[in-house]
Amino acid sequence: MGAVLERRAAYLEMDADAFRSPEGRGMNIRFKITQRLLGSIQEDLRRPHAVAHERVGFISAGLAAAHDELLILARDYHLVDDAQYLDDRSVGAMIDASAIRAARQWAMNSRSAIFHVHSHGGRGVPGFSSVDNRENAKFIPNFVSVAPFAVHGAIVLSDTAAFGQVWLSRDKSRPFITTFNAIGAPIRTWRAA
Repeated sequence: MGAVLERRAAYLEMDADAFRSPEGRGMNIRFKITQRLLGSIQEDLRRPHAVAHERVGFISAGLAAAHDELLILARDYHLVDDAQYLDDRSVGAMIDASAIRAARQWAMNSRSAIFHVHSHGGRGVPGFSSVDNRENAKFIPNFVSVAPFAVHGAIVLSDTAAFGQVWLSRDKSRPFITTFNAIGAPIRTWRAA
């Protein structure tokens, strides 16, 4: 005897009310990633670059939402090609429009949430710099426009923790990720908000 599953509509947008609790409390946003994937991301972000002071990449993720809980499950990592970095010494890393377009296309094709990621190194829970905040606010809403069926965001890593923010829509609040879990042996958990 087989399982009976309801057929999913082809392209549904996420229900905006799925991200709001009926009582108006803040949303609990959890981000889960395997130790193996996190390790490979950190390894890539540590590689030196000829013109950039730091590297950036994109994480794809699946989502599950219920009431006031959003679970983000990291699936894969897309590094930014060396040629897509611009020589801009005023920031740690500047990538060209083709890198953003490729990540947006990835979001549409895989129907995934996409998170921009980079590292500040060091220990403890990091935070976004003023440049990070300014640039994230410029390009993350474009992911919401082309792939409205998912939330998108940005994450900054340290050597031991992470900090992140989620765009629920182009013009709504941008809550912070409250808990990160790195799944493996041992499991690591840290609260970031």
